[in-house]
Amino acid sequence: MDLRIQRSVVSNLRTRPQAVEVGPFVAGFDAGTDSPFVNYATPQPGAAITAADVRALIEAFEQAGRKPRLEYVTSSSPGLESLLLAAGFTVEARQEYLICTPQTLNAPPVPSDVILAEARTDPDRADLAAATNEAFGAPAEASDGDVARIRRTQDGGGIALLARAADGERAGGGQAMTPQDRLSEIGGIGVREPFRRRGLGGAITAEIARLLFARGVEIAWLEAGGEDSWRVYERVGFAPAGRRLYISR
Repeated sequence: MDLRIQRSVVSNLRTRPQAVEVGPFVAGFDAGTDSPFVNYATPQPGAAITAADVRALIEAFEQAGRKPRLEYVTSSSPGLESLLLAAGFTVEARQEYLICTPQTLNAPPVPSDVILAEARTDPDRADLAAATNEAFGAPAEASDGDVARIRRTQDGGGIALLARAADGERAGGGQAMTPQDRLSEIGGIGVREPFRRRGLGGAITAEIARLLFARGVEIAWLEAGGEDSWRVYERVGFAPAGRRLYISR
């Protein structure tokens, strides 16, 4: 599973508008944002990597005006971390990823006063971005770049799900990346404060997974940011399957 997940991450980065191959690495840059969570690199699994390759990767980030950063499944490049630490990188986080299949999915009920629907228009995409930005503690607004990224994800076969209250107030949402090898990563699950502690996060996650499976995806995967979200994801059918590393310079 580790190898399959890492290959899907590589494939997704290659679909970026500014994808750059740097030796054994693939980097994805986005001119619309300098966020390190959007601009990052990953190694091709099993590739031989040297200190010179790491230096070349740093130079590519510097030329792009972005912070050098990587995300990857640790078992896919077991010697890479020591090379990165020697080049001045610092570990941000070590996290387990979780997977779900059609057989393990356990969809909870959606709160009766909330409607879940795919974002089909740019105003809906802006509402989705604004709601999840607010949920993660950022300004509750959406840029043109946010809208363009969501639209691009959908154009590639990904999913953007918006949760609204019955009166139209945005409640939260989430996304799934463009499927690769019948896998898709679910991310950005966010619920605004007035709608929390009602099971909405789990309902959003489960509905995105259901939509993926209905379109032929075999495995949905994600990462939990803490114990609370971990419990939410386990309840809807996700189980731990491997480890990933986040590291930056």
